[in-house]
Amino acid sequence: MFPLAADLTDRDVLVIGLGRVGVHKAAQLIEAGARVHVITREVLGEVPEGLASLERRPYRRGDLAGHLLVVSAAAHEATNDEIVAEARERGIWLNVVDDPPRCSFYFTSVYRDGDVVVSVSSSGASPSLAQWIRRRIEQLLPPGLGAVATALREERRALHAAGESTERDWSRRVDDLVAEL
Repeated sequence: MFPLAADLTDRDVLVIGLGRVGVHKAAQLIEAGARVHVITREVLGEVPEGLASLERRPYRRGDLAGHLLVVSAAAHEATNDEIVAEARERGIWLNVVDDPPRCSFYFTSVYRDGDVVVSVSSSGASPSLAQWIRRRIEQLLPPGLGAVATALREERRALHAAGESTERDWSRRVDDLVAEL
């Protein structure tokens, strides 16, 4: 696995299936700023606010076109087989819920404080373990790190505006700002 952070702001993503897990994945993607489209045979959970579209019907070949990534929470093996094949043909990133070998990406357990994002993964082995680790990290971190990130962003912008480099060791400045929390 190669961990990375993706900016999904205003990017079209597709969730297939709106059961408990599909609802949760759609909500996570909406929170990340994605335009979330859903195709589902039936709605088995509360529809997340902010969906770009919701179609109540079965998946059809061609539905993945135009999407950056897809989450299949369909829970039907044959449907997932078709989705996996289409995603591979189109080069679309795919997460098949509870089927790590067929995923090209995994969701991580995330802690956010403003622009500070801590993400933990078990590479699909155990979401519960990733959540356990994330909770421990969250307990160790001081609240307010988002404000530290904002302050450092502004300081870096000011240096850039003055034509100065930001290529330096920021450790002491980070320590000072965190101590102010």
